Amino acid sequence: MNEIIRKLLSNSLVLFIIFIVLAIIIPLPSWLLDFMILLNIALSLIILVMTMFIKEALEFSVFPTVLLITTVLRLSLNISTTRGILSSGYAGEVIEAFGNFVMGGDAIVGFLIFIIIVLVNFIVITKGSERVSEVAARFTLDAMPGKQMAIDADLNSGLINEEQAKLRRSNIQREADFYGSMDGATKFVKGDAIMSIITTLVNLIGGVIIGMIRDGGDIMEIINTYSLATVGDGLCSQIPALLISVATGMIVTRAASQDSLMNDVKAQFTAQPFVLLIAGIVMIVMMVIPGFPTIVLLVLGALLIVAAVMLDRNKKKMAELELAQRAKEEAREMEKADKADNDYFRDIDNVFKLLNVEPIEMEFGYSLLRLVDEKSGGNFIERVVIFRKQFAMDMGMVIPSVRMTDNPEINPNQYIIKIKGEEVARGEILVDHYLALDSGDVTAQVEGIDTVEPAFGLPAKWISEDKKIMADVAGYTLIDPVSVMITHWSEIMKHYAHELLSRQDVNTMVENVKKTNPIIVDDLIPKVISVGYLQKVLSNLLREGIPIRDLETILETLGDHANVLKDMDIVTEYVRQALKRTITRRFAEANSLRVITLDTQIEDMIVSSVKKSDQGSYLAMAPDLIQQIVAVTNREIDKIKDVIPNVIILTSPVVRIYFKKLTDQFIPNITVLSYSEIDATAQIQAIGNISLSTVTA
Repeated sequence: MNEIIRKLLSNSLVLFIIFIVLAIIIPLPSWLLDFMILLNIALSLIILVMTMFIKEALEFSVFPTVLLITTVLRLSLNISTTRGILSSGYAGEVIEAFGNFVMGGDAIVGFLIFIIIVLVNFIVITKGSERVSEVAARFTLDAMPGKQMAIDADLNSGLINEEQAKLRRSNIQREADFYGSMDGATKFVKGDAIMSIITTLVNLIGGVIIGMIRDGGDIMEIINTYSLATVGDGLCSQIPALLISVATGMIVTRAASQDSLMNDVKAQFTAQPFVLLIAGIVMIVMMVIPGFPTIVLLVLGALLIVAAVMLDRNKKKMAELELAQRAKEEAREMEKADKADNDYFRDIDNVFKLLNVEPIEMEFGYSLLRLVDEKSGGNFIERVVIFRKQFAMDMGMVIPSVRMTDNPEINPNQYIIKIKGEEVARGEILVDHYLALDSGDVTAQVEGIDTVEPAFGLPAKWISEDKKIMADVAGYTLIDPVSVMITHWSEIMKHYAHELLSRQDVNTMVENVKKTNPIIVDDLIPKVISVGYLQKVLSNLLREGIPIRDLETILETLGDHANVLKDMDIVTEYVRQALKRTITRRFAEANSLRVITLDTQIEDMIVSSVKKSDQGSYLAMAPDLIQQIVAVTNREIDKIKDVIPNVIILTSPVVRIYFKKLTDQFIPNITVLSYSEIDATAQIQAIGNISLSTVTA
């Protein structure tokens, strides 16, 4: 017996729905009808209040089904009350009480008020809810593919795991099903409102006709009796219908809500005290309009102004409290961090870690982070990898790893390049713009932000994407932000490559040669030269842009000239001469070199100024003579720099290193080669000559 009762209780909803359907056919006693009418009102009130406290529609996902059940319940009660009204003019105490309360002794006024309530429910609330449900269902279904793609993107990037992705997909599907169901469920509300109007007309007209035919008597008494029952019955059905309609509109208009209705209204209406202040002032100003209730306007305006002042005061107080709380939390976090740091650095080995210096660092402002972050679609790191590979193939050196960090202290559009912990360059990039360079063929000026190209110092403009096609047609060379940044970085790497070559790198290169030619390595290292010595020779070559990829030839040359190893500059010159094919290929165009030659008079003066010491040789020349040589060199370079961007000065082998050192501090970006460094197959074209006679003139 207990098991049967337990099963009946667990399936009470099923029994209740069956009872509702049977009540359409079976007459109900008046006491049970009163109970069901009040239960209908209570259920409608519960549903309305629940829609106010949910934070999102899916928290009440059973609402479309509940809407159907309550609609069927109201229709069932309507049929039962109509049966009572038409049969006896009485359908219970609740209906009679509602009729007397609304009509107030006047059947016409009460009936008109009832009609207004019905029309408000049908035309305003029900129609509006139906339209909102229809649009929400359409937009939700249209947005499903985009939401699914966003979930897949987050899953692929690692922002969420598989379980979270499944949950989010399920929520999207449930949301689409919910709004689709709501689109159909609102038709129940609409049909219920129409049916209420029909039932009201049937009760009133049919009741009056039946009363006159069956009972006879005073016509006004009959109309009063049946209008009382009709209005009471209509109210008993329309009040729950009105509550359900409001609940329907409430749940389909909560799409942008983040909290319950009470919290949302409180937060959003109290967020702008100034609005209440303006409303209060307007209410007080309206007192000057003749005929308006002055006291009511004054009280209402004063209440709004007082509320605005109190809200503003509370807002400031809350802001101060929040700021103080945040400061306390930050102080607490800093204290924890300091304590953790102190505990960490008690181990002296951890202190030594602070002394590490990264070979290459790049710091970015926050606007440039998306150009670097691969998860955001940035390809800067990929471009760095491509350059490292190309540089290794061209120069024979592997660029070390780049440490990339954000720096909130610099301009959001800036980046900084550091070599061994010290800044060597910085640039500024405008994201979503293109760098436009004047190629010399520009036919029309394009509006943009004037700037300087960071790698080579050329004048340029930053132009927005909408002017890209215009600038391209006008003849500008357009460079995207990542290309600008990678070009600048690559030029810095080329310039500082000789500093970045470490002994560990050289040792790795030597071990790589040892795999194919172990004899040469075993003969030289460490018997004749050390890894450190080899590193310095290779750095000398990289300083002047000479590839070191042919390490076997370099090692053999060092072995052949072991007798002059003390003078590293001379040894480097011998190595350069051994690499003449490499040097010719690097600096020649179509196996032809256009050069500026050095007059023999200057060469003789340089040779005579060379002094030797135990550490090597150096140049000792009078300052005024150095100035003359630099001046004439600059003059010759200025003559051809617009035609030949990469200036090459050709000297004798003995003079080359000293002339390079002499001009390096004044003219750093020129290439100085000797005759012995040029392959015999190359053609040499002299287009200038550096001579002291030019200076004298």
